Amino acid sequence: MHKLKDHKASLYVFLLGVVLFVPFLGGVHLFDWDEINFAESAREMIVSGNYLSVQINYLPFWEKPPLFIWMQVLSMKLFGINEFAARFPNAVCGILTLLVLFHTGKKFRDEKFGWIWVMTYAGSILPFLYFKSGIIDPWFNLFIFLGIIRFVDYLLLHESRLRNLVLSALYLGLAVLTKGPVALLIFSLSFAVYLIFVRFKIKSSFRDIMIFAAILGFTAGFWFILQILSGNLGIIRDFIIYQVRLFKTEDAGHGGFLLYHFVVLFLGVFPASVFALFSFFRKTGKNTNDDGFTLWMQILFFTVLILFTIVNTKIVHYSSMCYFPLTFMASLTIWRIVSGEIHAGRLLRILIGLVSTAIGTVLIVIPFIDRFKESLIAKGWIKDEFALGNLQASGNWTGFEPLVGVFFVFVTLWFTWSFAKNPYRSIKGIFAASLIMVFLTMALIAPRVEAYSQRAAIEFYRSVAGEDAYITTLGFKSYAHLYYGQVNPPENPSVYEKGWFLTGDIDKKVYVVFKINRKTRYLKEYPDLKIVNEKNGFVFAKRLPK
Repeated sequence: MHKLKDHKASLYVFLLGVVLFVPFLGGVHLFDWDEINFAESAREMIVSGNYLSVQINYLPFWEKPPLFIWMQVLSMKLFGINEFAARFPNAVCGILTLLVLFHTGKKFRDEKFGWIWVMTYAGSILPFLYFKSGIIDPWFNLFIFLGIIRFVDYLLLHESRLRNLVLSALYLGLAVLTKGPVALLIFSLSFAVYLIFVRFKIKSSFRDIMIFAAILGFTAGFWFILQILSGNLGIIRDFIIYQVRLFKTEDAGHGGFLLYHFVVLFLGVFPASVFALFSFFRKTGKNTNDDGFTLWMQILFFTVLILFTIVNTKIVHYSSMCYFPLTFMASLTIWRIVSGEIHAGRLLRILIGLVSTAIGTVLIVIPFIDRFKESLIAKGWIKDEFALGNLQASGNWTGFEPLVGVFFVFVTLWFTWSFAKNPYRSIKGIFAASLIMVFLTMALIAPRVEAYSQRAAIEFYRSVAGEDAYITTLGFKSYAHLYYGQVNPPENPSVYEKGWFLTGDIDKKVYVVFKINRKTRYLKEYPDLKIVNEKNGFVFAKRLPK
């Protein structure tokens, strides 16, 4: 009977994940850079038939290992080369993540805690949003988290120690195959801090260390070994150089202020972030395993946060590994409130009210962009010519979209106000409101916002995809022309020569896309370019062979 109940609970979590993460996956174009980057690599694997090496524009792409790309390839084989297929692997990851959180939370405390952890993760903004995307991080984070919780079980539990050790090494190896050696850096730093906290008193043996190292080394190095055996040693060298450069220098267009990730996590993982604030420095638990697991979650959170605060490149998803420990600490606070161990103070309710009002206000204002953009332009507040061009687009708003923000603010404030009467019901209401808000934002607002950013360019790429012509961009980095232009392997090697598209002896028509703020400069530098069209800040030109 107990097993039947456990299976039924798992089924409910599974169905919840399906309902949350599968719908509307293909409702909006893939976004440059990251989403299209990985999808294009998968598409080129299929087109070229080269499934060993990751490519972009049919050249070796050494920035990422292939595991996630292989997942997308399999998805595209099932569903076709489209947005849904590119994002489907992360929907699967979302479902598995909720199941992992439920069973980990149940093992840590009880079934209610498992459900609370599912609620805090799925009901927070960025954790939910990432499972509707086509980026690499959800699987990367899940593999690291699985590796860590298995390693914690190895350290703290007496049964199945070897099995937990083997699985930990396997999962961490898969994380390396997904995104790279930063997985080992996160794990190693967290373990080093843990050793300091426990004064290096752990139960292990030389045999265990060798088994862990062997399995981790084989799993993590599997693809790299294949590359070396295939004579692609240069790819491995370039991969290592890129990983080092990413930590030491600021990637183009991805700088940020020192506390960038603090702000991202506080606003992006709302409402969980507010609850988590009240848990980090409270005494935990009733038993050693509770204390040990909580310590690991705290160490993991601060390790990742400090690590990527130090790193010069600032990208939102760099701190996404923090979602697991952050939502765990939020769940711990909620569990204590529900259990009567602590009371929700006024500060917690005020923070929830303020942040939800700020987020809701933004969602209310955005759909009115077509109404006030003329006033902004007339007053001269927007100086950038490309931004002005973007605003020429129409979002085709229906007028109902602001209700998403109104709903979120009203429901959140209502449950915040009624907190004292029934804390658990209020907490569930707050997270449900957040979940519904993100779901509706993805379905109703995101496709219309995309109209102002990249849609004009993508529609152009799709319109010329069937032509026997080259497509390139000028003055900005993009992968969209490759993916949506359905670029095939080039027959002429001259396409890789710098400037050949613009000044070389081309053998067929070239479409060139650039931004309107550089129109005068480029037309003067390259007089062979003839404008085909201009739309929403983009200039579409062509150059014909002589």
